[in-house]
Amino acid sequence: MKSYKEKIDRYLGDRSFRNSLTFGCFLFLVSLIINYGAGIYATERASNYVNDIVLSNLPVYNVDGIFVYGPFVFWIFIAYLAAIEPRRIPFILKSVALFVIIRSFFVILTHLGPFPIQTEMDAGPNLLKMFTTGNDLFFSGHTGLPFLMALLFWQYRKLAIFFVAVAIFFGAIVLMAHFHYSIDVLSAFFITYTIYHLARFFFEKDYLLFGDETQKAT
Repeated sequence: MKSYKEKIDRYLGDRSFRNSLTFGCFLFLVSLIINYGAGIYATERASNYVNDIVLSNLPVYNVDGIFVYGPFVFWIFIAYLAAIEPRRIPFILKSVALFVIIRSFFVILTHLGPFPIQTEMDAGPNLLKMFTTGNDLFFSGHTGLPFLMALLFWQYRKLAIFFVAVAIFFGAIVLMAHFHYSIDVLSAFFITYTIYHLARFFFEKDYLLFGDETQKAT
């Protein structure tokens, strides 16, 4: 088995990989900017709330700490999975960027106001504002991104099951806090599945490198 240093030297010594990694980083940063702008637009255009069969019958639970810090722990784990196998990094970056861009497009199309009864956001509000305004509702990123990781790591069965469980867990959290409508959560699974296949189509070389069984190490 190759040492970690040999892996790093191999990939960073490959011009094609470096270019792909650079473009992935660029696309990811662009997606964050687009996401921020979409959130501001959705906040300015937010209209009235609508009734929801789940939220109207579900008490509000104080789970804002999990809502805020849970994803950060999750992404630290994803960073670890990427770091131990550098070949995974370009496809992860590009897939997530594509997810964020497409979600931003949905956000600017949908101007529903948040559900009126929800838990107060006390945990890390300033940090959270970098990624959400609270009015970027459709569709749920808390649900969709873990499911996207499940699809990316589908060949690693235990990881895939774990990520699906995380997606369901976060979906439950945002409903318990009334931060999302039920349609935001349920639709995330179907839209994310399409995004995954779009990523495979647009970034085929990165996808093939990501899933190269001859280099699998986990």
